[in-house]
Amino acid sequence: MTQTAGAKIIDGRHHARQLREALRIKAAGLLAKFGAPPKLTVILVGDDAPSRLYVSNKSKACRDVGIASVVIELPASTGLEALLAVIEEQNRDPSVHGILVQLPLPAHLPVHAVLERISVEKDVDGFHLYNVGSLALGTAVFPPCTPYGVQKLLEAEGIPIAGQNVVVVGASNIVGKPTAMMLMQKDATVCICHAKTRDLAQFTILADILVVAAGKPNLIVPQMVKTGAVVIDVGINRLPNGKVVGDVDFEGVRQKASYITPVPGGVGPMTVTMLLANTITAAQRMWGISETSTGT
Repeated sequence: MTQTAGAKIIDGRHHARQLREALRIKAAGLLAKFGAPPKLTVILVGDDAPSRLYVSNKSKACRDVGIASVVIELPASTGLEALLAVIEEQNRDPSVHGILVQLPLPAHLPVHAVLERISVEKDVDGFHLYNVGSLALGTAVFPPCTPYGVQKLLEAEGIPIAGQNVVVVGASNIVGKPTAMMLMQKDATVCICHAKTRDLAQFTILADILVVAAGKPNLIVPQMVKTGAVVIDVGINRLPNGKVVGDVDFEGVRQKASYITPVPGGVGPMTVTMLLANTITAAQRMWGISETSTGT
């Protein structure tokens, strides 16, 4: 966490490193006890350059904490039945504890049909219908990684959640909706805004904690933010000049906020870290170790 003229910048890389130290110890303990490390299989369909980079980063992070990782690369022309057969093979493999299908998939492949085929016990991305549904009950074993990372950042900074007004901008199934459900389970009062919301600013200005995951650069400007608010920017946008920015006008909003996450270096490192945490949790469950949470 770095002090600026205005808001304190929440250093996601720092918090991710701290969590990974704890994960490294857990992974080493599992290897010593069972003679094998936790193992993650990542399935990459097609040759999307950003996806390939993300997969490479995930594999590197796995190696860093002692998780074995295997990447299965399939051509973009792969049909649904062939892809499902690969997933089933990984479901049956007892040495594999977590399975992740890298998104986005080629347009001809139905995402829901693919994700639903992953075994619930190995759904470390938290996208299976069972895990998504269990978020509403507060019993998810594998919370989706980005919302999980947002929650852990708030906790790591000692930012109270209970009783706070939280506004989530963006209603995606991957980030917006699960983030809202997870923070509601922490006793926040939550509002979700989306592309059809009229006068977005009338909602965002009320937020004690503002989580933005809309995929639109500079969507949130200073006049839309309450003085002293906590601003969590989940957006990742590449500008024409190649610069990567979030959804928030960082330089302007940090003069009003009390805390703010940068892009890059905020939520992103935590997303990968929570994938590692979920994978270790999956291995613990498969080996009969009673622990419902990892990475805390």
